[in-house]
Amino acid sequence: MKSADKKSPTMKNKRPTLQDVADLVGVTKMTVSRFLRNPDQVSVPLQTKIADALEDLGYIPNRAPDILSKSKSHAIGVLLPSLTNQVFAEVIRGIESVVEPAGYQTMLAHYGYSKEAEEARIATLLSYNVDGLIISESYHTERVRKMLAVAGIPVIEIMDSVSPPIEQAIGIDNEAAAYAMTDFMIKRDRKKIVYFAARMDQRTLFKIKGYETAMLDNGLTPLCLKTNSASSFTLGATFLHDALQQQPDTDGIFCTNDDLAIGALYACQKAGIKVPQDISIAGFHGHDISRAMVPLLATVITPREEMGRLAAEHLLSRLQGNPVSQKIIDLPFKIEAGESI
Repeated sequence: MKSADKKSPTMKNKRPTLQDVADLVGVTKMTVSRFLRNPDQVSVPLQTKIADALEDLGYIPNRAPDILSKSKSHAIGVLLPSLTNQVFAEVIRGIESVVEPAGYQTMLAHYGYSKEAEEARIATLLSYNVDGLIISESYHTERVRKMLAVAGIPVIEIMDSVSPPIEQAIGIDNEAAAYAMTDFMIKRDRKKIVYFAARMDQRTLFKIKGYETAMLDNGLTPLCLKTNSASSFTLGATFLHDALQQQPDTDGIFCTNDDLAIGALYACQKAGIKVPQDISIAGFHGHDISRAMVPLLATVITPREEMGRLAAEHLLSRLQGNPVSQKIIDLPFKIEAGESI
């Protein structure tokens, strides 16, 4: 039989309350509340006493009443397709470099490239009364569009500068970037270039279109290997095997991201295929690892951190009452030749 004073493993510890802090200091609960809102509202000696009591008790403020009673939560919702992909880690770094010094916190959510999950995550973020949203998708369900219209908060879409935005978009032209890299490979005498695509989100579809257009413009036949699965080094290696089965004289591989490209490059090395002498390989985004490989990976460098920073700056400007200054901000990409073409 369990003793009466033992807690259930699932029972929460009782968190210290405002009243506990007030009792320890010997003041009213209202005085502690005033201190938490603005320490300068109480005397300096009392500030020290209350701060010490908060520290001793391990007090955690409950922001729910504030969020419900105030028009502003000082929270920015950020919705991304993945929290493990380095691309989006750098976007988050850019966002937080701006919002945190301004006194805002980010509320992160991810939707795994699912439109249904995007609906659910946006509904959740809006339920926390976030002051604005930064989202990484350009194509939304009607329910999402309706929720955002009803919420009436600033919304900025990132990663894509081509699709018509809800309010404002900051990103790159993925189709133009893919065209440029494909054309660069063709100018290096690559004719049998295969495109490796994963996830099949809208940005990937734009890249495929850019690749195919460049191939056709040069009188070449495009070949695209596609999957809805997540990108990985292993998938890049699998795609290489499939490409050589379908087109044995493949002399170029262009991948929708660096993960696939790195997997394909390592698989070439394992199979004794020389890169770039036998097969040229290019990725997309310019991850840090691509700068440390041998050979250095050719890739499309995209300004992910700048994208996040600009999105945050424009969102904060909107929260200060300023209108949208530029509906679409098209950021430059860079073709990095590396050593793999």
